[in-house]
Amino acid sequence: MVRKRGGTEVFRITGARQGLAEDVRGRQRRYVISMSVRTLAVIATVALWNVERPVAIVTLVLGVLLPYVAVVIANGGRENVTSLPSTHIAPPARTMIAPPTEPVVAETGATAAEGDRPSGP
Repeated sequence: MVRKRGGTEVFRITGARQGLAEDVRGRQRRYVISMSVRTLAVIATVALWNVERPVAIVTLVLGVLLPYVAVVIANGGRENVTSLPSTHIAPPARTMIAPPTEPVVAETGATAAEGDRPSGP
């Protein structure tokens, strides 16, 4: 958090985007996982082709469509930071002391509330 001494600008560090190296690392990890699943789907297609043909067809479709999905996800760009709080914080408003809500009796300094009676003879 950065504050300007005596000024009104305040910034939050939580509003910063994640680092570029961390973003690239995350996208590479998702791509490798997707391609590993695709490789397993192709191997399953070959292994199941003569044993369980409907399952082999499903794994074949998965193996064909997964590269496109993996590339789109990997090249999707950086994350959106709309869910993070704003990087600028408005300064707190100065509060004003409010006037008293009950009338004050001048002689005794007591308030004129219901049930209050001056003490004495």
